[in-house]
Amino acid sequence: MQYRRLYQPGARYFFTVVTENREPLLIENVERLRAAFRLCLSRYPFEIEAMVVLPEHLHTIWRLPENDADFSKRWMVIKRKFSAGLPSRVVSDSKTKKREKGIWQRRFWEHYIRDEDDWRRHVDYIHFNPVKHGYVSKPQDWPHSSFNQAIRKGWYEPGVLLDDNFNGLNNENIGNE
Repeated sequence: MQYRRLYQPGARYFFTVVTENREPLLIENVERLRAAFRLCLSRYPFEIEAMVVLPEHLHTIWRLPENDADFSKRWMVIKRKFSAGLPSRVVSDSKTKKREKGIWQRRFWEHYIRDEDDWRRHVDYIHFNPVKHGYVSKPQDWPHSSFNQAIRKGWYEPGVLLDDNFNGLNNENIGNE
């Protein structure tokens, strides 16, 4: 079975990207991850509307430029830049042939954002994720999230508390993690 992705110029997408075997590499290498995003943004611009980085996975919403739909190229750049300089893991022959180091899961999960309600549910899911996984009790306490920026943008009231029932956050289809 061949997986087919929807590439829509100018669209918004929600992504889940996971490290290989859920190795907790992202927080301990968060500056490397930021550098990978900066490089990608300089080569292939897009807007990051929301994001959270957890030890072994991240969620983000991107808005692509009106004339560009190639989010796969962007993820390739980010993953390669992040992986450069990190020691290789034990990998299969097929991964070796594809120059993979065993840092990331091969694929990523994407969801085309259909409308503002869909966008809102995914933004809330992103910001609640550190609470869902037990890292903090309030989203504003997780330092690797866009939640506090969202408050400054007026997307949330200061002091808002997100919980499992906040705006449909208990939807098990979001995040695919």
